[in-house]
Amino acid sequence: MWRWALVLLVLALPLQAQTLRTSLRPLPRPQTLTLPLAPVPAAELPTASLLTAAPVRRPMPRPAGHGVSVAVQPPAIAQPDLSTQRLAALRPQPRPATPADAGVAQASAPQPPEEPGRKPQRRKKVARASLNGSVCGDASIKGDAIARVTSSVKGCGIEAPVRVKAVSGVRLSQPATLDCTTATALRKWVDAGLQPAFGRTKVVELRVAAHYVCRSRNNVKGAKISEHGRGKAIDIAGVVLDNGKTISMLDGYGGDLRRAYKAACGIFGTTLGPGSDGFHEDHMHLDTASHGNGPYCR
Repeated sequence: MWRWALVLLVLALPLQAQTLRTSLRPLPRPQTLTLPLAPVPAAELPTASLLTAAPVRRPMPRPAGHGVSVAVQPPAIAQPDLSTQRLAALRPQPRPATPADAGVAQASAPQPPEEPGRKPQRRKKVARASLNGSVCGDASIKGDAIARVTSSVKGCGIEAPVRVKAVSGVRLSQPATLDCTTATALRKWVDAGLQPAFGRTKVVELRVAAHYVCRSRNNVKGAKISEHGRGKAIDIAGVVLDNGKTISMLDGYGGDLRRAYKAACGIFGTTLGPGSDGFHEDHMHLDTASHGNGPYCR
């Protein structure tokens, strides 16, 4: 047996030597000749236009429908509460007013714009001019301030009398000596009672029958001093209209004149006229006496 093994070994030795001589080994790289590169002339180099003209390779767009597109919704942003109640609550509340704040507000309050072409001093002059010839601080009452009226009769006299010549554009047939309370009441009656009673026809004159006079009531001996003796009364016998017509209490008491007389009640403290007591059939008596239970109108 060992003989056969020896034989096989002897036969295998040449084959092994041949295999070692022909086994795969890396072959050497062939020798190459490296030549130096010659410089290229500048004229032969490509220009910038040629370089830019060369096509640029860009990625092709992806075909439609390729893949799955998912729309991404932006996150929801909470909207602020802009309701009227919310805004009102967010506004700063005014602090309580103090006397000092009132003074500052009054000082900083915007003043009305001045009228063009008219200066403040000019307005003052106009205001003073409108009061020229007026009394009782009322531009509608024209007349003069006169000296204090005194009398030896107790109860008569006027502390601060005025001589009234016209009220609200209606002249008096004679100047009437009155106090300012009565003069103002006369002006109010002309504006609110007399002129409205006659409508479109205007009264231009009052026929004055009596004003200040120191006497007893109704000239009755021993009676109290009349309001005429205090400068608080005036008697009107009639009116003159703008058409020249004169209406007297004696001949024309009715219609417009009667409405004017009734309108005096309340403006004056006492109103007496035709049918009241027999002493005032031809005139209306108007005075500013104060009665505890209200105006006395007959």
